[in-house]
Amino acid sequence: MRNTLVNLTDTLFAETDGNKFATLKDKLIRSYAGKDRPAVIETLIRYTREGRLLHWRAFLMTDIIRLTAPGENTWRPFFEWALTEPSLTYWATDGLLKTAGHEAYPSLVALAAKEELPTAQRAKAVKSLAMYSRQPFDRELPSDPGYWKPEQLRLAELIAWQEQGYPDGAGYAPPQVHPSLLHPGNDFEQLMAKLDKLLEKKRRKNKDHANPSDWLVMADEKDIAYIRERWSLPAVYTTFLQYYSPLKVTLAGPDFVEGLSLYGARELAERQGGYAYNAVTGESLADWPPHLLVIGDDGADPYCLDLSAVKDGDAPIYTAPHGQGAWEFGRYAENFMALITKLVNGK
Repeated sequence: MRNTLVNLTDTLFAETDGNKFATLKDKLIRSYAGKDRPAVIETLIRYTREGRLLHWRAFLMTDIIRLTAPGENTWRPFFEWALTEPSLTYWATDGLLKTAGHEAYPSLVALAAKEELPTAQRAKAVKSLAMYSRQPFDRELPSDPGYWKPEQLRLAELIAWQEQGYPDGAGYAPPQVHPSLLHPGNDFEQLMAKLDKLLEKKRRKNKDHANPSDWLVMADEKDIAYIRERWSLPAVYTTFLQYYSPLKVTLAGPDFVEGLSLYGARELAERQGGYAYNAVTGESLADWPPHLLVIGDDGADPYCLDLSAVKDGDAPIYTAPHGQGAWEFGRYAENFMALITKLVNGK
């Protein structure tokens, strides 16, 4: 086995084509990470230090971190070195935290405070510290620290936290959900519970609790009151918004290109912009049918409730491709319940 591993490693280091390198790297991990994980990590680390494809040196960091076990001190010196390499600093923060734990805190606080470093690197240190320590340094900020600004780094809070001895925080409370998601009663509640189960699989992959996604949450009463004043909605959809309001929910399906993003109560009015009205001037757009309410979109293709055809507390769903010069709507689902059923069943 070792001879084959050595041969594959030699081929990897000799490769000059980026696409072929990616294939070889994946083969190395797939074939040997389970049999000789330390050897695979050593190979990837050596390439990160010496490899000829410079852009792949940085790309390998995520693989190395993924293969490293929490508290595995063997690899700590590598991440300490990587933290000092400008092209590797961004991801080295996660690797150092994974291997050194709390002992990485002083280095990362110092990194965040270095004004001469790129903001993205400093912000990543703050974001990683927040997620590991459960302190809310990343509250109300974008999930991607690459979008943070220098004044958003909360350095004063970091320093105060350091002076207090780096206490663990309480983290973020999960969004408030309706009890029926756990104990559904009627058919509608059971359908919502199935939808939530589908979203739960996606939530497990999202470790950023400062920016929760794929939740069905209780809506703010102010948002519901505003919606009731503005539109006369079918009862089914009103109940959905009130008790199961989507929070950054996008669902895949065979009919969607980018996935169907369902709007929540807080964003529903704003998301009519570009469809029912000009998002810049606020003027109504003459070519938009006023009886259609956009409740979601697939890459800007709107999915709408037909408020002129409410029946038995529900309404049909229509969609149309955008950018065609004129809206040409076709019925997508018999009603909102049917839409959710299709999403849950993946059909």
